[in-house]
Amino acid sequence: MTVNRRYVSPRREEQARQTRRAILDAAATLFVAPGYAATPLTAVAAEAGVAVQTVYAVFGSKRQLLSDLVDVTLAGDDEQVPLPERAFVAEIRAATGLRAKLDRFARHLTEIHARQADVMLALAGAATADTDAAAIWRKNLDERHRGMLMFAADLVATGEVRLDTEQAADVLWLAQDVRNYDWLVRRRGWPAERFQQWFTDGVAAQLTAAR
Repeated sequence: MTVNRRYVSPRREEQARQTRRAILDAAATLFVAPGYAATPLTAVAAEAGVAVQTVYAVFGSKRQLLSDLVDVTLAGDDEQVPLPERAFVAEIRAATGLRAKLDRFARHLTEIHARQADVMLALAGAATADTDAAAIWRKNLDERHRGMLMFAADLVATGEVRLDTEQAADVLWLAQDVRNYDWLVRRRGWPAERFQQWFTDGVAAQLTAAR
């Protein structure tokens, strides 16, 4: 019996990755300015140097392109690695004590915000008028809250937190919002180290305050 196996060309795979990356980079530029609603896929294709049919072939729709852009911007790469398996999560779990865990997360958070602020703020703005953007924004909020629940459980396990896991997750979820970074670092000019200290000090105070 003869089995026909699909041949996978490394060169073609690399070309496909480069094309996908070019489209995502174009979307990152144009969805910020002039904005998601004002940017047709033909403009994204032109910016990326590909045919608009290629954009549809890779992403299927404008909404999916936006969704993938948000995911890639948050992760920093296009690898299919679940959040719990990311290296920074292992480092947070390995850290000893509440402040050590918060310090490591604050460094990670600052790195993410430096990379994602423009895209996420554009998404938040688009969500006020576009149903697709609103759905993706709500999805991101929900995913962030689930991530903070996971983080909160790790912090509660230190024995230093005076809130329950749900309350701790709410504190974390609010403090890590990109708009805090935008106001303090990008608008007020705080250095990254001061923002990290603000996050750690503020969250630690809330989580350990007597109730």
